[in-house]
Formats: sequence, C-alpha cells, structure tokens
Amino acid sequence: MNTKNTKKEIVRMLLNSEIDEKDEEELLDLLVDQPISIDVDKQEASVMTLGDRLADKISEVTGSWTFIFLFLFFLIFWIVLNVKILSEGKQIDPYPFILLNLLLSCIAALQAPIIMMSQNRQAAKDRLRNQNDYRTDLKSELILEELHDKMEKMLENQSYIMNRLKEVADEEKN
Repeated sequence: MNTKNTKKEIVRMLLNSEIDEKDEEELLDLLVDQPISIDVDKQEASVMTLGDRLADKISEVTGSWTFIFLFLFFLIFWIVLNVKILSEGKQIDPYPFILLNLLLSCIAALQAPIIMMSQNRQAAKDRLRNQNDYRTDLKSELILEELHDKMEKMLENQSYIMNRLKEVADEEKN
C-alpha cells in the first residue's frame, strides 16, 4: 500500500477536486506544520451583533428556572389581585382574564422568534465547530500516517542493520 496515494486520496476527499503533486505536498505541509484548530467561541463572539447578544441573553433568561418561577408568581399574583383583592367594580382584568391572555400571547409571539434566532446562531456555531473538528481529525490522521511510514522505515533499517551485523559476526567466526 503506497502511503502517498492514501494521503492524496484523503486530501482529495477534503477538497473534492483533483490536485497535482506539488499542490498536495504544499497542503500536507500546511496541515502538518501549522495549527489548524480555531476557538469557535472567540471567532463567533467577534462577529456578534447587538441583536445576536440580546437574543442570546433573552433566551438564556427565559429558559431558566428563575424565569419560570417568577412568571408563575406573576400569574398567580395577577389572578389573586383581580379575583380577591380588588373589588368587583375596580378589577383591571376580570375573569376570564382577557388582558392577561393578550399579554401572554404577545410575550409568546415575541419570545418564539427570539429563541429561534438564538438557536440558529448556535446551529451555525456547531457547524463551524464540526468543520474545525474535521480538519483537526484530518491533520491527526495525516500525521499518524506519516509516523507509521517513518516507523516502517525504521524497522526496515533496523532489520537491515541486524542482518548486516549477523553477516559480519558470521564472517569473523570463519
């Protein structure tokens, strides 16, 4: 099995195109000698807009147990306030709480797209992380293949040296 062909096949799979021998060697040198991994979080943070940061923060807050408990407390307070505390004539939102229902619908209508924006950004970050992992895996595979070749050469040389020493020892006996 020719290792150069295997490396060439791996690089072709990466690039999905035909390359010549010179380009292959340059790419292998680039992959092997230079760091290729990136910090996805830092790269993503450098291009985030104010809207992206706001969407992430809103998603973080509204997806927490603290928000759920506070919102539940607000709902109970609203209902108790309008049923028990306020007199019949001064209720802000009498039963069946149409104003509360409108408020909840508006919150849900705004919250859903904000959460979707945050999830889309996270999916883009995950795709970038996957590409980075693939490049790192490819580099590791190429380095391992190169090390395997060097080990085979070392074993061949060692075998040659051992045979040569054995021949010299046999000649000295005679």
